[in-house]
Amino acid sequence: MKPPIRNIAIVAHVDHGKTTLVDGLLAQAGAFREGAVVAERVMDSNDQERERGITILSKNTSVEWHGTRINIIDTPGHADFGSEVERVLKMVDAVLLVVDAAEGPMPQTRYVLQKSLQLGLRALLCLNKVDREESRADTVLSEVFDLFVALDATDEQLEFPHIYASARDGWAIREPGDERKDLTPLFQMLVDEIPAPDRDHEAPLQLQVATLDYSEFVGRICIGRIERGTIRRGDNVVVCKVDGGRESFRVTSLMRFEGLERVDADEVGAGGIVALSGAGSATVGDTICPVDAPDPLPPLTIDEPTLSMTFFANKSPFAGREGRFVTSRQIKERLDRESIANVGLRIEEGVERESFRVSGRGTLHLSVLIESMRREGYELGVGRPSVILREVDGETHEPFEEVALNCAEEHSGTVIQKLNQRGCELTEMHKDPDGQTRMRWVAPSRGLIGYRSEFVTDTRGTGTLVHVFSHYGPTKSKPRSRKNGVLISQDEGVTSGFSIWNLQERGQMFVGPGEPTYAGQLVGLHSRDNDLVVNPHKGKKLTNVRAAGSDDNITLVPPRIFSLEEALEFIANDELVEVTPTSVRVRKLHLDHNVRKRQDRDAKKARA
Repeated sequence: MKPPIRNIAIVAHVDHGKTTLVDGLLAQAGAFREGAVVAERVMDSNDQERERGITILSKNTSVEWHGTRINIIDTPGHADFGSEVERVLKMVDAVLLVVDAAEGPMPQTRYVLQKSLQLGLRALLCLNKVDREESRADTVLSEVFDLFVALDATDEQLEFPHIYASARDGWAIREPGDERKDLTPLFQMLVDEIPAPDRDHEAPLQLQVATLDYSEFVGRICIGRIERGTIRRGDNVVVCKVDGGRESFRVTSLMRFEGLERVDADEVGAGGIVALSGAGSATVGDTICPVDAPDPLPPLTIDEPTLSMTFFANKSPFAGREGRFVTSRQIKERLDRESIANVGLRIEEGVERESFRVSGRGTLHLSVLIESMRREGYELGVGRPSVILREVDGETHEPFEEVALNCAEEHSGTVIQKLNQRGCELTEMHKDPDGQTRMRWVAPSRGLIGYRSEFVTDTRGTGTLVHVFSHYGPTKSKPRSRKNGVLISQDEGVTSGFSIWNLQERGQMFVGPGEPTYAGQLVGLHSRDNDLVVNPHKGKKLTNVRAAGSDDNITLVPPRIFSLEEALEFIANDELVEVTPTSVRVRKLHLDHNVRKRQDRDAKKARA
């Protein structure tokens, strides 16, 4: 007899302890061998996930608890990777919503909960970090209930079970006064409260592909849940594609999840989550059925992208010095491979020659792709992010986002002023006893581009800001331009300390001494609103005559070093970010100063 199965996705806002909780479940269920050295947040196996401290890709695991197999899916906590959440929710029967007992529900909490309730899934609540001094578990429980009501949850969904936990310390309790021992109460709640999947093993096979993986040995690996029937290794089946096509194949490898490993299986029945190879060109949303009874499931619905960037082949004077893949053909092939598994991504030909318009769910969604490409050895240029507008009944609509921020009370006035200037609307504001101000805004996505760096400066690095896509509405904002101009290198060379020392008076520098630059590269932020072409390579003239003060030491201010996300938010419409495996540079779209002057003249004539 096959063991009982429970399928659940764990969802949460960023940094609410979701992946740490999965670590605790795996440890208590015996997924790690005795004496093994286990990394913190073991499910975050991707390099970028460990560096950024967030989950980017959904991952499957499975544990046995008193004879019941619990399939667990760890999901991303950032809205930019919402397409990962949307498709894996079709594989489960319930969601475990993890909420920080101090912070309460956040924008991403609302997003993933709304998707879950719309699918009719049962929701379970875990109030995490209740051991913190600032914990307000009872208040947060009421806030979560209010959120369920606001999202039109059914009466059955409103009767959600809840539990209190500290994922870091590895314990959970059903009531505040219970003994804090281990995660047994959480396991018991999962087994008791998650609905068992329908398990019709005799019906014709139906398996919808939810995620893809790749192996150098077996090629493309399809992961999905068996809705009905049974699949066996060696079966001849057919892929029913979303576009109506059919592709027959033989199941060469069949695996199920056990702890952190994939183990070979001869057969898996309805309700199970499997990984299989040999499926040819099958992609997310396709259905695998018997050859003699094709019956595809409805395709997965994924929200449309809200933001786009233009990717160019790197044509700077330094092109090819630091990367291995530099041509537009190689970039196109890499983007096409990414779009197979990353279903929230859209790739189109750009307006300019050898350019590609890449659309996604946010700046972070696309910057993770760019960072992955640069680590693989690609060089490319990336244009400024722009929101995707829509025409609704003859009226232009733009995307809006829900913003939640927290800052010290003395900084709240500046923050409110800046966001009002960007067309944002304050919807909620309250002050905590510790002097912190919590605010919620509805903001046009276009108004938030480039604001994060301002927010960090205004709050002296102490504020937190998160935002998630909310809806499309009538256009309220206008494209924003940077207030300050930039300092532009006039020719190619190596920067000198003497020249940078003199240029510091004109603005903030982006480069230090001894760095190679080229004509058209941005080397600093001008203190005024106009662009200025400068020579950062000029050295000090030496003579045989000594004079008082000629040998004074020079004092250089450390340059501003951009991260990839900061560079993307900084640039203007006529600028690019040059991305290579070792460098992130900002430059003008047209490197020739004469060409830029000619375009400025033409633009002034057109406005006149």
